[in-house]
Parts: sequence; C-alpha cells; structure tokens
Amino acid sequence: GVQADRQAHEAHAVRPGKICLNEIWPDHGGIAAIVLAAGASQRFGSDKLLHPLSLRGVTLPLAAHSLLPWLESFGQVSVVVRPGSNVFRSAIEASLDIGNGGIGKGGADNSASINWISCADAALGMAASLACGVHANLDADGWLIGLADMPAVPVEAITRVRKALSAGAAIAVPAHAGRRGHPVGFARQYRIELLALEGDVGARRLLKRDSSDVVEIDIDDAGIFADIDIPNDLKRL
Repeated sequence: GVQADRQAHEAHAVRPGKICLNEIWPDHGGIAAIVLAAGASQRFGSDKLLHPLSLRGVTLPLAAHSLLPWLESFGQVSVVVRPGSNVFRSAIEASLDIGNGGIGKGGADNSASINWISCADAALGMAASLACGVHANLDADGWLIGLADMPAVPVEAITRVRKALSAGAAIAVPAHAGRRGHPVGFARQYRIELLALEGDVGARRLLKRDSSDVVEIDIDDAGIFADIDIPNDLKRL
C-alpha cells in the first residue's frame, strides 16, 4: 500500500538538517524529477560537483547551481548519489540553505525538498544511476532526467518538457538550433526498459531507437547543452 511504498522510499533517503526530505511526496500520476549526481569526476581532476561557480552573481557549488531550477520547478527532486556521499550532501544542503522558511540561497524555494537516493551500483555507469532514480519513483507517470553537472539549464527547459510529458508525449527533450539537449523526459511506458539499462550511455539508445516518437521543445538557450566534464568547460558558461 501507500504506507509500504513510502517506507521503501524513505529507506533510500538521508535526513539532513536543512533540506526537508520526503515531506512533499510525489502524487501518483505525476512526473518525477530525477537528477543524476553519482559520477566520479575523473576527467575534471577533483570533485566537479562541489567546484565553486559564480553564476548570475551568486557563488555556489556547481551541483547547487544545477539543482536550483529543479527546486523551483518541482515540489520534490530525487538526487542520485554514490554510497558514502555524506560530504557532498552536507555541502549542497549548506550551500542552498533551504528548509528553514522563506527563500534559500540562490533563490531556492524553501517549500521544495530533496530526496537523496544512494545508488549501490553507481560505479557501473550512468545507466545504473538512472535506474536507481526510476526505481525510487516507480509510481510516477513519467520521469524527467537531469544531470548535476549541467548548471546552466534554464527553468523553461524543465517546465516545458515536463508539460509535454504530462500532455502525453512518450519522450520529450528540449532542442536548440536543431540539436537535442537536457533534461530528457520519459513516459511510464518506458519503465521496464529504464530499469533494465546498463552501461554508461544512459538512455541514449532509447532516444535513437524511438526517434520518431520524441517531442522536441524549442528552447532559445544553449544551457541545455552545457555539461561540465573538464575545467575548461566552465569557460562556456
């Protein structure tokens, strides 16, 4: 039942001091927000997700910037991390300072919450992290998947792809100048395939196979492409 589902989800969650966890539970039939933050940052040379970044006059860890538009767009965001990520989680909680009433740092809406998902198989690649996020939100009617190393994705991209899924799209993506970006949304019909993904290519195979079913949302913002893999990528922001 609902109580059993809630207990299963809460088993994945870590309850910190400043970010409210599981206080806003996704309604059945809604679109779940999942942000993948379990990468090893090997090419960056240090933990890129905690790298200080100044955007729009605010300095925060890179991943905190990435999460801001999600927290503005959703009541709850599931963030998938590697096991033993307490330092990372604490740093993000402290930097955003949400959960204490009002508006947190960077404009984060205090009413939003983060559900931390510790993925035991994160080292197997992005697909494993994505499957963990979907598994933690099995009751959703669709999943909107984002990346924690993309700090320039605009709120518009998230909200419009979400609306496309809610309106019946099987797969929805933002696009700019003929190129698809992030985040990527999948309807419930892809649940079994998303849970079975393997490797480090995520769900790209599904987008290629079912390309004719993909709804592209025009977004006049190249931030939908800007993922940070190496320090030099920061210059593109």
